[in-house]
Order: sequence, then structure tokens, then C-alpha cells
Amino acid sequence: MALAAHASVAAESRGRRHPEPAVRLRDDFQRDRDRIVHSTAFRRLVYKTQVFINHEGDLFRTRLTHSLEVAQLGRAIARGLQLNEDLVEGIALAHDLGHTPFGHAGQDALHDCMRAHGGFEHNLQSLRVVDCLEVRYPDFDGLNLCFETREGILKHCARRDAERIEAAEPGGVGRRFLDGTRPSLEAQLTNLADEIAYNAHDIDDGVRSGLLSLPQLEALPLVQRHLRGALRDHPALLGRRLLFEIIRRMLSEQIHDVIDTSHAAITAARPADAQVARLLPSLISFSPPMQAESTELKRLLMRHLYRHPQVMRTTGAARTVVRALFEAYAAAPGEMPSDFATRPDLPRAVADYVAGMTDRFATREHRRLTGRDEFAAAAGAAAEPQ
Repeated sequence: MALAAHASVAAESRGRRHPEPAVRLRDDFQRDRDRIVHSTAFRRLVYKTQVFINHEGDLFRTRLTHSLEVAQLGRAIARGLQLNEDLVEGIALAHDLGHTPFGHAGQDALHDCMRAHGGFEHNLQSLRVVDCLEVRYPDFDGLNLCFETREGILKHCARRDAERIEAAEPGGVGRRFLDGTRPSLEAQLTNLADEIAYNAHDIDDGVRSGLLSLPQLEALPLVQRHLRGALRDHPALLGRRLLFEIIRRMLSEQIHDVIDTSHAAITAARPADAQVARLLPSLISFSPPMQAESTELKRLLMRHLYRHPQVMRTTGAARTVVRALFEAYAAAPGEMPSDFATRPDLPRAVADYVAGMTDRFATREHRRLTGRDEFAAAAGAAAEPQ
């Protein structure tokens, strides 16, 4: 497929921090994607929480399946806008590499532990994973990804952190957070594909878990519209087939909305190339009505799923586990592998080690170090009569 003039082109990449010769058959963005897929951090995502802790069920999304869904949606949108699908896929597959075990609960707990030491944020950690923590190559640490892939991985960044990154890498991936410019259109697109993916699959997982019901979701115009359409075309449709059809139609509408809205914005702005697009206001977006419906869906999920008492009990246990692990390793570094235990910056080494854990390894380590099973205790407390 021919790329648009404003698409990112691998041959025009700003390059890698450590120059490498070109290879046969693959361009630099394709190589980035392949390096990510073969990384240790990527494999760990299969046992990292999206919403439901890994032991709560085999069919709930994990960070790995979420990343694959973001990549699929992102490639579909990129194809519709003639943007670089390989760059989108690489960013999508890497965007959650820095997530802790137990999802956002683990991140929040680790940030609390690291407040006096620079804090912890999973976007920064994802960049740290691909820049430093993966150990696979003889001549450098990290995966040595292209600027454009690294730029897309760093979706959010506080000014303090951007200044620190800029000091170490002048004009690099932290610069745009200081001068108010935007990342590539491919990075903008992947950020929105992430939102589309987690809204859709959290509906599916929420209903599968029994914490959400279709009647609750019917309050949303976005769901109502596709429920009516599904039943109009398939009057006898029930249960999970009906839910899947609603989600399928919802995803299709959102993808086409992003393509149509973004195409109109790009046509009006007429960026001459990918660099000019960075200087313009964000060009990849939902239409205002779809953005409003997406926001309403996120609010419902927050009220009825993310803050459901059952989810809150497990996230409370998760915070306890992460805090206890951090405190145990900080007090006894020798409990960690030597390449972490011997680093001069012990708090950051502990944060790196804990953040890299899967849910089940963190649970086992916590049990080994403390003799306690926080998740069993939380489940037992929930089962007691009130």
C-alpha cells in the first residue's frame, strides 16, 4: 500500500541511539516490531493483569492480549489513513511493556514506594525497558529501537521527567513535552486505538465476570444503537452472541469514525510530511459526538467495573503485595538476583525488578518472603457473612 505524504517512512527515520547497518528483507520499523515480539518483557505480558488478576480466570484479557488487540485495531485505522502500519504495530505491542504486575493497582503502589526516589510511571518504564532493561545484544543495553517507535511508546510524561530525558538525550523523545509539539500521526493513532480496545474488551470481560450486565450497558446510546441494530438483523440473538455482535458493531463504528474524522482534519491541514504533522494540533481523533459517547462509556466502566467491590478487594490485595515486595527487597537486596542487588541506585533497581514481575511470580515471591497469601485472605474476607 502506498503511504501518504505525511506518513512516517522507515528510510527517513531519525534513527537509533546506536547506529546499525541495514538488513535484507526488513526495514527499521519492521525490525523494531520483531525485536519487541522476541523480548522477554513482551512474553511476560501474558501473565500481567489488565483488569482481572491472572488467577481469576483463563479467558480474561491480559496485557498481552490487550496489546495484540491494540495492534490489530491500530493497523486497521492506519490502513484506512495510509499511515505506516508497521510503526503502529511496533508502538502498540510495546506500549505496556513497563506495566507492573496487577495492573494500575500495582503501578499506584510502586509509585507510592518510589515517591522519594523519582516516582514510578508505566509509560516511562516502558521506555526504560526498551532503552535499558532488555539485555539481548553484545554492543548495547535495551533493544535500540528507532526514535519514532520510542516516541510513540512514551505517551505521557511529566515536565520534570521530560527535562530529565532531554538532559540525557538532547532533542530526543522528551523534547515534545517541553515545546508543545506532537508525536507522529502513527503514535497519535495508536494512543486512540488503545482507548478503543480497552473500552471494548472491558465490556466483554466485565459481563463475563458477572460484574456488568447488558441492562446496565443499555443506558449508553453507543450500546443502545448497536443493540437495536443487532436485534433488527438477528431477532433471535441472545446471550454472549448478542454481546459479541454489539461489541463488533461498536468497534467498526469507532474505527470508521476515527478514519473519517482524521482524514478530514488531515485534508484540511495538508501537512507536507511527517515532520510538519508534528507541528500541528493533533490530527487523529474521534468526532465530537463519538468522543462524548466514548467518555460516557469510560465513566460507566469506572463506576460499575473498576470500582466494583470485588475488583477493589483484589486491587487492595495487589497494592499490599507490591508494597511488601518493595520493602522486603529494599531491606534485603540479596533476595533479588545479583544484577539487581548490586546496582548503585537500589530503590530504582527494586522498582525495576518488581515492575518486571508477572502476577503469579509476584504472588509466589510475596508468599515466600512473608508467608502470607493476600489474595486468599481477601477472598476469605469477601466470603464471610456481614
